[in-house]
Amino acid sequence: MTTDRNRQTPTDIYERVTSQIIAAIEAGAGEYQMPWHHDGSAIAMPVNVASSKAYRGVNILSLWAAAHAAGYPAGIWGTYRQWQALGAKVRKGERGHLVVFWKTTDRRAEADSQHDDDRDEPARRLFARGYTVFNCTQVDGYAPPSIPALPAAERIERAERFCAALGIHIRHGGSRAYYRPSTDHVQMPEFACFRDAVAYYAVLLHECGHASGAKHRLDRDLSGRFGSSAYAMEECVAELISAMICADLNLSVEPRPDHARYIASWLEVLRSDSRAIFTAASKAQQTADWMHAQQSGARQHGVRGAA
Repeated sequence: MTTDRNRQTPTDIYERVTSQIIAAIEAGAGEYQMPWHHDGSAIAMPVNVASSKAYRGVNILSLWAAAHAAGYPAGIWGTYRQWQALGAKVRKGERGHLVVFWKTTDRRAEADSQHDDDRDEPARRLFARGYTVFNCTQVDGYAPPSIPALPAAERIERAERFCAALGIHIRHGGSRAYYRPSTDHVQMPEFACFRDAVAYYAVLLHECGHASGAKHRLDRDLSGRFGSSAYAMEECVAELISAMICADLNLSVEPRPDHARYIASWLEVLRSDSRAIFTAASKAQQTADWMHAQQSGARQHGVRGAA
């Protein structure tokens, strides 16, 4: 029987998740298909079957990559024991997929017990613990719930309200989409230049993702020059932000050939630093949480699920 927990060191976990995402990027590079591209369906965001909460951070990206590679049509996941508790059974021979949970250790307790005089260490430290989950497609005795799709017009209206609530200044004109830190504004081509409304909002959320990094917002380092690793990873963060929010709004995220110039840089950074994608996903999740926190009225947003 497959156990729920991976008996691996944190380093093993970082490397295994990173290797999976590298493989997904390489597999889709020819068609600019990245692991964070999705169809915008109501099941696009990976959800835990026991808690009904959405996964977060790098787990979203990891499970997107796993679902894409295996062709899973639904985004419902659970551990062996969680499926068992629901009366379902993971089919023999099915291979699980790694997700990461973050635990904290108390350095003060360790220091007291070990008479450690090093006071430069933080009082609490985070470490990664891996668990194996299985998609609902891999189990018998479970039928995914039917989730009706919102009409296209309603989804677009939600996206318009969502972006307006961010309070980011948006200008239209020209042929390029970008965020300019010096004037703190997002520049977008006219709406008619895009294939459809979904493509417009996916790009707008990408650029608003960059704008979230301004000093008076989330204060990310936006000083990287084109061609640098820092610049490429900021683009990766913005891509993940757009993908996460589009999944929340049931909007599709499709390949963008103009991002082909970043693929080699992304792969280079991920190969050199197994924690890079964890950092990028964490920053994207922080921004997604911030964007939701700007919304008023329709839903009082706390933080999405705990996984």
